Amino acid sequence: MSMFSGLIRVMERAARKAGGRLRRDFGEVEHLQVSRKGPADFVSKADMRAERAIYDELLHARPDWGFVMEEAGVIEGAPDKPRWIVDPLDGTSNFLHGIPHFAISIAVQEPRLDGKGWGEVSAGVIYNPINDETYWAEKTRGAWLQDARLRVSARRNLSDALIATGIPFQGHGDFAEWSRIFGAIGPEVAGIRRFGAASLDLAYLAQGRFDGFWESGLNDWDTAAGCLLVREAGGFVSDYRGRSEQIHSKQILAANDALHSKLHKILAGSLR
Repeated sequence: MSMFSGLIRVMERAARKAGGRLRRDFGEVEHLQVSRKGPADFVSKADMRAERAIYDELLHARPDWGFVMEEAGVIEGAPDKPRWIVDPLDGTSNFLHGIPHFAISIAVQEPRLDGKGWGEVSAGVIYNPINDETYWAEKTRGAWLQDARLRVSARRNLSDALIATGIPFQGHGDFAEWSRIFGAIGPEVAGIRRFGAASLDLAYLAQGRFDGFWESGLNDWDTAAGCLLVREAGGFVSDYRGRSEQIHSKQILAANDALHSKLHKILAGSLR
């Protein structure tokens, strides 16, 4: 881990602390499956405990930085300091159902130099507590899994490409829109996967496991670290219209350069 800068080390320590708790709680969830109202209630408590552990650790390390968190919302810090964007448990449904595929996502967002709002994401960590894997990226320093450098896949043909997505669910997202995109992309590619944790989908894309990813209706804490990982691994991230911003959550399309333009053409065509 000698590669880690001080900042990444702080984030990793917070993620590991919360990850240890999530691992223990995950063990409990599997026993709770039998009870009627037990699991959902238990998981939201697990979520909040993890968030609290991350908050305490990060606050201790950088007392004047702000937070954007799933449960606690926005906590203002000093106006000229960065802020943390935290998802303590991405993949809640998996966790709840005893499926070992979930992650903690932490990103750092810098204030804009003109003092008007928030600018670039400069660092990100995605931690998978089940297999103890730390994905991390820093602006201009590349994307990494532990101390191995990550690159997006080199595949150029859609027919060879494995594409990840998130499917709208009860009360979230636009089914009609998703179905049109799926109907257009599905026949062109080698496969489509839905694993249920956007942060890990983006980490896998940075790692070259997936060749592309699309989803809409996410939150900033789902994608802030993942967008940086993909970009630092040489990939492209945009919205459905091809525009590039720091964090994509409302709409996100990510891939290597060759596949991004091909997927974008199909996706845009499906929504006309």
